[in-house]
Amino acid sequence: MPARHLDPADPAAKELVARGRLDVEGRLVDASNVTLFCSVELDGLSANAVYKPVRGERPLWDFPDGTLAGREVATYLIAEAAELASVPPTVLRDGPFGEGMVQLWVETAEDDLVDVCAPEELPEGWRVVLHAHDRLGEPAVLAHADSPGVRELAVLDVVVNNTDRKGGHVLHGADGRVYGVDHGICLHTDPKLRTVLWGWAGEPLPGEAIDKLRKLRWAVDHDLGEALAELLTPAEVRAVAARADALLADGVFPAPAEDWRAIPWPLF
Repeated sequence: MPARHLDPADPAAKELVARGRLDVEGRLVDASNVTLFCSVELDGLSANAVYKPVRGERPLWDFPDGTLAGREVATYLIAEAAELASVPPTVLRDGPFGEGMVQLWVETAEDDLVDVCAPEELPEGWRVVLHAHDRLGEPAVLAHADSPGVRELAVLDVVVNNTDRKGGHVLHGADGRVYGVDHGICLHTDPKLRTVLWGWAGEPLPGEAIDKLRKLRWAVDHDLGEALAELLTPAEVRAVAARADALLADGVFPAPAEDWRAIPWPLF
């Protein structure tokens, strides 16, 4: 059965990735952990999905082994509870190679939302993050689009303490939405924010983001906190609340820390 372009906001999408039959069709070879491209089918409905089995996770020195899939799901639950940014439906479930993260595949538009380019080629209105030089010594800038979807993703990165927001993890969906993916190394208790989305550093948070942070803060103390407790340690759940509290108290986008490499490498 040909896979449909299922709307990630459709309630059927989460049910499909949670309960559908997974058939592995290939592997995304550029990913650092085993990442499998699959078709998923349930009750006559089909789509594509990404499946990352826990047994295919590469050990990291600063994150406990076997926890990356759960962190991807926890980030999705945080975004969903607060309606903060868009993360495709993501679940933790059994698959052909054991338990793992399964996430709906997002069809993308051709234009990018993050880029490295010559200053004179910078799209109008984009936010510059970094001035540098290319391999030939010519001036270049790292920049990203200035849009509500990208801005909300920047707020989500702070809340979940995203350690690896590369440009390729910011997707311009064919449906016009901005999606964030690849959240395996998030939600550490220590400050580790590393992202390409620094374009609003020091600027006031928009009112809509503040409202969503308040909603998130309430949710952490209620149903969301209970759901996160199945995926994270108590200290990690408390850290989510603390980061939301700090953002609400400061009222501005944070600036990069001086004692931490604040931009991931490679950038994409």
